[in-house]
Amino acid sequence: MKVMGKLWLETLGAYQYVLTFLFMGPFFSLLLLFLLFTSFWSVPVLYFVWFFLDWDTPNQGGRQFEWIKKFFMWKYARDYFPIKMVKTAELPPDRNYVVGAHPHGIMAFGTFINFCANVDGFFKKFPGIRASLAGQAILFYLPVSRDYFMANGLCSVSRWSLDYCLSKAQRGQAVVIIVGGAHESLYAIPGRHCLVLRNRKGFVRLALRHGASLVPMYSFGENDIFHFKFFDTNSWQHLCQLTFKKIMGFSPCIFWGRGLFSANSWGLLPLARPITTVVGHPIPVPQRLDPTKEEVDHYHTLYMEALEQLFEDHKESCGVPASTRLTFI
Repeated sequence: MKVMGKLWLETLGAYQYVLTFLFMGPFFSLLLLFLLFTSFWSVPVLYFVWFFLDWDTPNQGGRQFEWIKKFFMWKYARDYFPIKMVKTAELPPDRNYVVGAHPHGIMAFGTFINFCANVDGFFKKFPGIRASLAGQAILFYLPVSRDYFMANGLCSVSRWSLDYCLSKAQRGQAVVIIVGGAHESLYAIPGRHCLVLRNRKGFVRLALRHGASLVPMYSFGENDIFHFKFFDTNSWQHLCQLTFKKIMGFSPCIFWGRGLFSANSWGLLPLARPITTVVGHPIPVPQRLDPTKEEVDHYHTLYMEALEQLFEDHKESCGVPASTRLTFI
């Protein structure tokens, strides 16, 4: 009975993440709009006044609450897959870091659980480092959910926001950027390892401006937790996905998992496949307030080589066939 109870808690932990990711923002947007036309109209009015006054907070490091980051369901969500982090090198707290997180997958489960949920992931393995996960700006335009995501440690991925985090007087700041972003979710094919990285260099410029070390990180298994419908890059469906992303800021994907009560039925519950997040060695970067193209290209190349080597060194221990290669687009 105790084992069954734990299994159900793990299932609910993973499922609540999916429901929050997909529906929390739209649900509260519609709810507040509905309340405007009821006797509770003062609730949305007061909230939107707060929303306006608090507009810049996502660009100023966000607003974390440890009691939310330690929410007991995060532990069960971690154990559902399970998710674990592998440390390959120390990150001394006397410097700052730009951590490149790969791949995006559908919902970035591994990155979120390891960096936002305080359940013995990054915070235990790298004491003295204060990490902030950078999220898409659209996450902070949606009422209530913006406050929830910030409470869990998210901040905006805008340049202003990232500069703010790395400009703090206290060292040991780390910004975690899912470099491939929403575009990479279009390649979240199970068994494939395709990264949108070749022309993504903004994170390298950020590191150079602040003299922050670059840290490659890869979550093996992130692409394996959902079934995925991939459209050829020359198809009209793929073109529609890219057009939607340009307008809305995120990519519409067709994906599915298993049912909540049956593993053989269709549903939104992710598949229980292990996710192993491997954090690589830091790459020292000099401070250049106005880095040249050559400098950016040089450190971008070093980063790609380090990430590829990280993948090669750990792929077999993480269940990836030896013949599999990392693909950059």
